[in-house]
Amino acid sequence: MKGKNPGDLPVGQHWIKKWPVRTAELPPDVDPESWTLEIRGLVERPLTLTLQEIQGLEAVELARDFHCVESWSVPDNKWKGVRVHRILELANPLPEARYALVCSPGGFETSLTLQALLRPDTLLVWERNGEPLTWDHGYPLRLIVPDLYAYKSVKWVSEIRLLHEDRPGTWEKQGYHRGANVWSGERFEGD
Repeated sequence: MKGKNPGDLPVGQHWIKKWPVRTAELPPDVDPESWTLEIRGLVERPLTLTLQEIQGLEAVELARDFHCVESWSVPDNKWKGVRVHRILELANPLPEARYALVCSPGGFETSLTLQALLRPDTLLVWERNGEPLTWDHGYPLRLIVPDLYAYKSVKWVSEIRLLHEDRPGTWEKQGYHRGANVWSGERFEGD
């Protein structure tokens, strides 16, 4: 397995320059001013946070590549956002929480291990390369999980629900790998 530094290319991927728009749903009809993120499920303190409250948390900028299951990768994206673990600390996950379902307002869901959400480079972002995300790329808030294929990086995140057991999301129900590790080539179940 090659390293996980920006610029490393997982097996089966190729570099592209332009970040294409791919989505499983139409952009939601929500007002960014009234948009909220809910943290619920197996947490001690369920939360509802506005975009302004999230942006007021310890924002970070990280350079990470972006890998799509379609075999393309966009190098050196400079993401600005907040570490997911910072938000989850506020909600205080219960000891039995092992997984999460991350959801958009249009019904798209993806399953993740709690461990993946707690990684220091897993972010909820609102900027890419010094510019606000465009609406079709997930504004006002998009999940970025750099070491997983992009179908795990939910656009328009509106809810993170912590669970005890894994529950397949939109693409996982269609045979996409639940782990989605780009470095192991986990594109489809059975890979």
